[in-house]
Amino acid sequence: MPRSKPTVTGRKRRREVLKQAKGYYSSRGKHYRAAKEQLLHSGTYAFRDRRARKGDFRKLWIMRINAAARINGISYSRLMSGLRQAEFEVDRKMLAELAVNDPQAFAAIAEMAKKNLEKAG
Repeated sequence: MPRSKPTVTGRKRRREVLKQAKGYYSSRGKHYRAAKEQLLHSGTYAFRDRRARKGDFRKLWIMRINAAARINGISYSRLMSGLRQAEFEVDRKMLAELAVNDPQAFAAIAEMAKKNLEKAG
């Protein structure tokens, strides 16, 4: 019996790989072997960076909160400590949003944290 070559399915598989690799630099977007290799790496980077993005945003929020807190005369750690003692439930994302878009509301929150720190200490 003659050997069966993967014509239709093989061509389809290669076409899909090259379609996904469209726009890659040089042979990585043109040649099947290079494209397949690059797609394996790209998938790994995408998986890793979807998780890293969460940490990156958290760092950004903390920087924004810290900058706004220092404008209001309190450090980031003291602000968060004061809010925790006040049992004020708001996450860093919302605090950063307030710090950027509504400085008056953030100033009121900072004052509340300061008062709580004075009360406790």
